[in-house]
Amino acid sequence: MSLPNVWHLRRVADNAAKACFVCYKPSSSVLITPDNKDFFYICPVHLKDRGFCSPIVDTEQEAAKKKEEAFAREIEKVKQEYEEKQRRKKEKEKEKEKEKEKDKTKEDSGEKEKEDDSKIAEKEKNDKIEAIKKAASAGESKQDDSPRIFALHKTFYQMRINRLRSLEILKRNAERLRDPSAFPSVPKGDL
Repeated sequence: MSLPNVWHLRRVADNAAKACFVCYKPSSSVLITPDNKDFFYICPVHLKDRGFCSPIVDTEQEAAKKKEEAFAREIEKVKQEYEEKQRRKKEKEKEKEKEKEKDKTKEDSGEKEKEDDSKIAEKEKNDKIEAIKKAASAGESKQDDSPRIFALHKTFYQMRINRLRSLEILKRNAERLRDPSAFPSVPKGDL
């Protein structure tokens, strides 16, 4: 019987929590093998313990995190650019207001230009942000940034293997006890 030393972290509901494999406190985190042959409950604190297990780094997941961070930075950059444009427009509006006081005949055409400029800038900002959000949501991964796949250290891994072997031996012995041919028969004859 071979048991791979790859364990996936799963979460269960809080009301389904059971005793931790190490400290026996209730835990809702479960480590399970990919083929579902073995599982055990474990506290999240023990998962961070380097003496118990090591996370297996998933390069795809790391790349997705970096991509997500880049999208967040790009969104912030777009927001800052938009705020800068708005600030400049307000300054221009103040200058135009001063000019309006001087020349009231050009007032009607200036307002239309301001409205058109602000609408165009608003539309550009919204389009950029939505495009970035769509790209981010397309490549979106798990929200939890803790590792999801672990490898147990050899002593704990050996404990799991020994446990599975002992369970298999118990099953075999119980099967043998149920089989009547395993027992000796009663003597037939006079002695």
